[in-house]
Amino acid sequence: MTKTPVAIASDHAGFDQKKKLVGWMLLQGIDVHDLGPYNDERVDYPDYGALVAEEVSQGKAISGVLVCGTGIGMAITANKFSGIRAANITTPQFAELAREHNDANIATLSGRFVDLETNKKILAAFFSTPFGEGRHADRVNKIKALETPVDNH
Repeated sequence: MTKTPVAIASDHAGFDQKKKLVGWMLLQGIDVHDLGPYNDERVDYPDYGALVAEEVSQGKAISGVLVCGTGIGMAITANKFSGIRAANITTPQFAELAREHNDANIATLSGRFVDLETNKKILAAFFSTPFGEGRHADRVNKIKALETPVDNH
């Protein structure tokens, strides 16, 4: 795996897995920027999804990881930011395809419906799979062309 700055955050439903995934990523030699929360008190996922998406969108982090109950809300939130291609990923194969075909730069994970070991395998595949370029680049460029420049503040 490559040593890259990865921004990570969760909501209360994903907090326990996020904490364990941070430790696992550090053991893999991945530089992690944990943006919270730092306890399991109830919080709103858009607040934390926006923190990670903003770091990736601004180039402060190369990629991001978001964990909530399903991963769906975090993906919806993150994809509001320019340059973000967040994928809600539930299997290692989907992680490979999200990277290879879509150049996904944020993985959103389910802390309630996907177990920790599977989420570790998902992130291992996400971090180790390169973008496929070629015909996939043409499609990603079409996605980029749909973006409307906005001020995310």
